[in-house]
Amino acid sequence: MSALPSGTVTILFTDIEGSTRLLERLGDGRYAEVLEEHRRLLRRACDGFGGREISTPGDAFLAVFARASDAVGAAIAAQQALARHPWPDESGVRVRMGLHAGEPTSASGDYGGIDMHRSARICAAGHGGQILVSEAAKSLAEAHLPPETRLQSIGLHRLKDLQRPEHLFQVFHPDLRPAFPPLRSLDAHPNNLGLQLSSFVGRERELRDVKAALQNGRLITLSGPGGVGKTRLALQVAAEVLHEFDDGVWSVELASLSDPALVPQTVAMTLGVQEAPHDSPLGTLVHALRARRALIVLDNCEHLVDACARLAEALLRGCSGLKILATSREPLAIPGEAVYTVPPFTVPDPATLPALAALAKYEAVRLFVERAGSSKPGFTMDTANASAIAQACYRLDGIPLALELAAARVGTLTVTQIVERLDARFGLLTGGARTALPRHQTLRATMDWSHDLLSSKEQALFRRLAVFAGGFTLEAAEAVGAGDQVPGDDVLELLAQLLAKSLLVAAGTDREVRYGMLETVRQYSQERLDASTDAAAAQERHQRYYVEFAEAAEPHLEGPEQLVWLDRIETEHDNLRAALAWGAGHGDAEPMLRLCAALWWFWYVRGYHSEGRRWLGDALAHTGKVSPAVKARALDGAGTLAADQGDYTAALACFEQSLAIHRDTGRTAGVARALHGIGRVAWRKGDYERAAARYEEALALRGQLGVSVIIGQVLNSLITLAMARGEHQKAAALLHESLVVNRELGNKRAVVVATGNLGILALRLGNYADAAPLIRETLALRRELGDRRGVVSELVALGLLRAAERDAAQAARLLGAAEAIGESIGAPLSSSERAVADYDRYVAIARVDLGEEALAREWAVGRTMTLEQALTYALTETE
Repeated sequence: MSALPSGTVTILFTDIEGSTRLLERLGDGRYAEVLEEHRRLLRRACDGFGGREISTPGDAFLAVFARASDAVGAAIAAQQALARHPWPDESGVRVRMGLHAGEPTSASGDYGGIDMHRSARICAAGHGGQILVSEAAKSLAEAHLPPETRLQSIGLHRLKDLQRPEHLFQVFHPDLRPAFPPLRSLDAHPNNLGLQLSSFVGRERELRDVKAALQNGRLITLSGPGGVGKTRLALQVAAEVLHEFDDGVWSVELASLSDPALVPQTVAMTLGVQEAPHDSPLGTLVHALRARRALIVLDNCEHLVDACARLAEALLRGCSGLKILATSREPLAIPGEAVYTVPPFTVPDPATLPALAALAKYEAVRLFVERAGSSKPGFTMDTANASAIAQACYRLDGIPLALELAAARVGTLTVTQIVERLDARFGLLTGGARTALPRHQTLRATMDWSHDLLSSKEQALFRRLAVFAGGFTLEAAEAVGAGDQVPGDDVLELLAQLLAKSLLVAAGTDREVRYGMLETVRQYSQERLDASTDAAAAQERHQRYYVEFAEAAEPHLEGPEQLVWLDRIETEHDNLRAALAWGAGHGDAEPMLRLCAALWWFWYVRGYHSEGRRWLGDALAHTGKVSPAVKARALDGAGTLAADQGDYTAALACFEQSLAIHRDTGRTAGVARALHGIGRVAWRKGDYERAAARYEEALALRGQLGVSVIIGQVLNSLITLAMARGEHQKAAALLHESLVVNRELGNKRAVVVATGNLGILALRLGNYADAAPLIRETLALRRELGDRRGVVSELVALGLLRAAERDAAQAARLLGAAEAIGESIGAPLSSSERAVADYDRYVAIARVDLGEEALAREWAVGRTMTLEQALTYALTETE
């Protein structure tokens, strides 16, 4: 597509008046046909006058023209064509049009900026069949207007969301309807909606949803945390529905009011209702509004929620034409109320940063960039600052107030410096408009306002919940939040109250509901906790709960429910990390060691090798009285993770200590596990004789252990050893026994390991047709388990199979991906694993087929893949 016209252009914005009613009458299918036909007519008219179509959002149509007079001519031609067209069922498509001249900003094939907003608002003020022109467009067009065309002034009008009034003109032409009702501007109906001094950004879905809710209900409460933009959304909705209320729209600001008894009087004064001498303010208000069709915006009800509820119920019962739009951090809780939770702005994930054009579509980014431009004229988003902007938006949770306060700092700090200071966000995010409410001048004031409205029990639970990371369940909240001031039986109700007051968020699944806080709210809660006497006790309860959780999960990690429990631990991983971090600095050795001993298998399977070793090292270094059995179990984990990372000296030391402890305490299963670990170290080092001796010694304990998890693991290790030695017949026999044992145990991962070995054995024997489905099945199962280290092994197996089948390019990409992913999780392939798969031979085949340079290029492509990209490639491209 050619570049967009630059400089001064004339913008034509159109939309269909009454499109919702038209859709209801025609139905989806016929409406879609009508919509497309209307676009075709507009397109033809614009093309005839040299216009450039830009976009067709919803029922709107946007085009630009190099000459203003051509834009007027195209608008007239379009209205003529629309009027002549035989629409189905005489439905009629009434299109309103707005023209404005300006210099819109262009980026990524689209226009933006205030001139685009102005053309849309001019259009929205008109009626179907009407063409409105701004003064800027009129001054450019009037010298070259089409024949029989004139532009007539219809006065100054305040338009929704625009700072200054606009002098508007109507296009008159013999073929156009001459007379229309008053414009849908802010001046057409009684109201006290002030002009907004900054643009309204985003919220397209929320605007649509709230307006629809107002169509169907009479009391809509916008709820959400402080700073999320409830007031701004309410005022924008009010401006956009103003034309629907003949007796006006009135905004009543209650934030500065402290006496509940004054709520009816404040509303009456705002609406200009005089108090009757022998009636109450509420009674006077009901009587005065009984016959009116009006909308009242009750803004900031949370600190006067009972009084606002009584007022709203009385008004709605007594005034049939009245509707109320309230903003409050908790619902009014009266019959007929519909609660709409205002979400934060959409934010990008800094870890997967999209292209600039896609990044600019996120609401949080749009707001930050626009407000930063006000603070520092000329500020734009580019490749140099895009990552920092995305991080700022993400870390500020997309909260509009926080974003505006951060953007205001762009005049004195770079965006990177702002991000670096966000850990102290309540000190950084100050300096809002002096005319704003005090609680909107700083983020801390906003949070203080919410906190001060809580009861003492709610405050106590709120600050204790700061110890959670990554969300929590009801059971966890009861275990951690109960204590002095907060009885355990009260926690559920208090959670519901904090949720209603927008200080918590909740998300449900079929299995459970999880609660959490926006990070900005959690940081404030943490400050409150740190300043209280609750902190140590709350952290201890948090650690105790998650130690017990991990120990309850551990027995299930190698059984039939292992995937469920691995996922449960994954969900709680941030909380488990928080418990470990606190234990490292404050707790005693025993709880931390118990936690590590219970978690190491999860770290091993899910590929958290480096992290697991770090936690285990910290725990084992703690002095203090600990259970020998717990210490030995932790040593098993430390040894296993060290061996996978190639640190064989550390691994062997851990397993030998563990073996001594298990023998001293008479734990046969522990002895077998330690012997197995020592054997795996020897195998990885290529000492097959020592490995075989230790595996056989462990297997000899099966008479005492029976069918057990460790025996199943030993069998799988003996299989890999046999294949490394080229003993294929022995490997096949052991595979059969391994599958029997591990299926009986329900150990899905061990069965997957055995299946993978079957695939490798088939590959070694040249049975490629048998190997392919086995390897691909194993890869899919490894992915399901979240077994990242196992995924690496199967990517290697699939790559070697492709080399054997003479598809060297795919082989190189798969092997490059396996290498990079193994390095990223700190668990590269060992020389023994390469020997099992006959790695070097198959790579040599690929090198011959592809050539050294081409092989290196394909390998490098594979190394750029993420884990998910490599899996997708492996499971689709290689079929």
